[in-house]
Amino acid sequence: MTPSFSICVYCGSRPGERPEFTEVAQAVGQWIGERGGQLVYGGGRTGLMGTVAQATRAAGGRVVGIIPKALVDKELANRQSDELHVVDTMHERKAMMGERADAFIALPGGIGTLEELFEIWTWRQLGYHDKPVGILNVDGYYDALLAFLAHSVREGFMGEWQMDLVRTGDDSTALLEALVEESRRHPRGNKLAEVL
Repeated sequence: MTPSFSICVYCGSRPGERPEFTEVAQAVGQWIGERGGQLVYGGGRTGLMGTVAQATRAAGGRVVGIIPKALVDKELANRQSDELHVVDTMHERKAMMGERADAFIALPGGIGTLEELFEIWTWRQLGYHDKPVGILNVDGYYDALLAFLAHSVREGFMGEWQMDLVRTGDDSTALLEALVEESRRHPRGNKLAEVL
């Protein structure tokens, strides 16, 4: 069965210090699964990554994991994924995640999550794709980052139009609904496979 949508979730390979982080990862996975969607993610079983994948699958969704060879053991590759792609490099991982998803959402995470978020946001700015991107600001986790980005706009290194390319919110259901709805207004095809 073809999934009704495909959303890439960027999140931590650790659970973080607050139970709210795990709870929202479970809620996001459940939302995707209950609506017949497909999760595209980093392919591991640890941390929030593992939580969102398990919740998606338990709710009837499809799971596509994409993981570099170097992380197969470290992040415990999820062999229960409907598709598990083991690739050579992080660049291949991110390019495939970008191609396979209709929309992107960042949950709490560390440097890897931030790097993936900023790269897919940059690709949208450059016109490599026009798929929606969201930041789920769980319990204020991204407050400081959003404040810094506003500072960057004030200092003239970014424009408001760049900020407008990313949706932010603290309600997982509302943000997911908005991202999926926006993705349906754009064709699934994109230039990522051609340029990356």
